Amino acid sequence: MVADTYVDHAATTPVRPEVVEAMTPFFGPRFGNPSSVHRWGRDARAALDDARESVAQCINARPDEICFVSGGTEGDNAAVLGAWRARHTFGRTAVVTTPIEHKAVLGTTHEAAREGADERLLDVDANGVVVESSFDALVRPDVAVCSVMWVNNEIGIQQSIPNLARLAHDRGVVFHTDAVQAFGKVHIDAGTQPFDLLTISGHKIGAPKGIGALYARRGTMIEPLLRGGGQERGRRPGTENLAFAVAFAKAAQLAVAERETEVARLGRLRDALERALLTRVTDMVVNGCGGRRAPHILNVSVRGADSESLLMMLDQDGIAASSGSACQSGSITPSHVLTAIGVMPELAACSIRFSLGPLTTDEHITRVADVFPGIVERGRRLAGLAA
Repeated sequence: MVADTYVDHAATTPVRPEVVEAMTPFFGPRFGNPSSVHRWGRDARAALDDARESVAQCINARPDEICFVSGGTEGDNAAVLGAWRARHTFGRTAVVTTPIEHKAVLGTTHEAAREGADERLLDVDANGVVVESSFDALVRPDVAVCSVMWVNNEIGIQQSIPNLARLAHDRGVVFHTDAVQAFGKVHIDAGTQPFDLLTISGHKIGAPKGIGALYARRGTMIEPLLRGGGQERGRRPGTENLAFAVAFAKAAQLAVAERETEVARLGRLRDALERALLTRVTDMVVNGCGGRRAPHILNVSVRGADSESLLMMLDQDGIAASSGSACQSGSITPSHVLTAIGVMPELAACSIRFSLGPLTTDEHITRVADVFPGIVERGRRLAGLAA
């Protein structure tokens, strides 16, 4: 019997041993500042350059197009707000995104609106897929930047990012995609796919929390959020987090090298869990199941029980899951993603996200499938008593 079952990899992943090994010297003998001219600094600069080149190779980009940031939230802010601030004085006064984005994008879009932007939200269908007619109507030549998440962090729906980016380019619009959940799960190629800005986060792929990357295609104007130095080609001033940049590069290399094998493995496990739960749990729906999904996310709603109770009982049984985005923990409001795709509030309030990753095995899937139906019944009984 598997005692502990971690199925919350969309929230964070364990740091891989290979990543720990790669980064450890930079907490000790290789402690130099990459901006220093002496040999300690030169050694640090060489390591930083190698890390940047490795990350660039992972998405077929140029090294000078990679900017190390603190993670997905900073990358999204730097892309959306940076592009808006750089372009709105040229008559491009709108920012376009979707209602199912991560709050890092939605919050940044709201900030642009406070600065005078025309904030526009694309329509999505019942599976969370962007409606192309809505894209045609809203993404016009007056748009500074359009941001669409590649893989949704709550329901796993995958957008046709290369196609949307091409449509944006036809209108001269800068296109950004939050690829935090996509990296290592879908093919990303800056050489053939025409996105301009792309965000990746380290702790979703086996690197530490606090590191990520923003890809910015050559020629794409973004106004830096911070001031004070020339690091990262002026796009992100401040002494670089060298140890974490090295760690991120190693994790990115591993994720890309293992992508095809891992996608097949996780897809098989996710489908097995989905089939088992649909068979054993009555009155359960799978959110986003009618669209193309990334292989590692399964979001279900079970009528008659609330998410908080279900999560607490899962935790008591040694199973870690989520009610959606980890950034919403503690919130009692229904998921904005489920609300946007038309899930009724009573169902949105009883949703659970299982997200698979390197720790997930067949035994873990069997355990979740065995334990969850009983937890649902207990949760429904408790909800009935409370009513």
